[in-house]
Amino acid sequence: MRYLHALLAGITLGAILFPAPACAGQSVGIITGPAFSSVPELKNGYNLLYEQKFPEARAIFEEWAAKNPAEPFGQVSIAASYLFEEFYRQQVLTSDYFLDDKRFLGGITGTPDPGRIKGFEDATTKARGLAVRRLKQNKRDPEGLYAMTLSAGMQADADSMLLKKHYDGLKHLKEANTNAELLLSEHPDAYDVYVAPGIAYYVIGSLSGSARFILWFGGIHGDKALGMSKVEKTAENGNYLKPFAMILLALSARREKKNELAIKNLKALTEEFPGNTVYETEYAKALGRPIPATIGPAQ
Repeated sequence: MRYLHALLAGITLGAILFPAPACAGQSVGIITGPAFSSVPELKNGYNLLYEQKFPEARAIFEEWAAKNPAEPFGQVSIAASYLFEEFYRQQVLTSDYFLDDKRFLGGITGTPDPGRIKGFEDATTKARGLAVRRLKQNKRDPEGLYAMTLSAGMQADADSMLLKKHYDGLKHLKEANTNAELLLSEHPDAYDVYVAPGIAYYVIGSLSGSARFILWFGGIHGDKALGMSKVEKTAENGNYLKPFAMILLALSARREKKNELAIKNLKALTEEFPGNTVYETEYAKALGRPIPATIGPAQ
């Protein structure tokens, strides 16, 4: 009920959280910016994130950002390194979290690390500043819209899952969705972007029927199937965020009793990142096998 009350407060925003999607037209030119291409240093950094080597990944992102001070994606990546690390420490990306409605809809039971939260917030603030500068010159700048989408999406995740500031989470979900729709209306092949609104649709759609009915009057809509389909776009065709979308899709599939889909994604993740104990643990759980003593859940 606490989460529902916080969500209901979001109705006073006086705006629709999820506007009708813009018609996706043909991609306007080829996007060559770092957020939409495979920059070797950045790719290496994200691979380290998925190997749970967070400080090493962050060092790469910080070095790249220092060399490319006008690019917001550097700061977006630094923010992601802090958020992913806290998710790991709080066991957010596990079935223990996703299959527990109290935690999934209400947030973690513990308290996030203040230092990581500050690092995350500082990086998102810098990313937003650089993105706004680009968007002032071109309101549809792909790199600017991407940075705003991912910054708002990550802030929504941090607010709702880690900080339990559900009202703030709603505002950031709205912002992420608005910017995602603007970008995808011209660049529907920007596959990493789909994961941000996808999470939002799925979480809102996971609320009780009465909660969704009340929120519907405030123009706030969720749809679990639509949310999973958006996350799946990133899981199948994404770039830097593909593995992140794959674990989200697998855990959502566990909630929806779609074990074949969960096993498919978890098997691929364990093969690509054999050192990630979370992927190994979740794969064993999905198969109904004992968790090896050398693996175990994240601590």
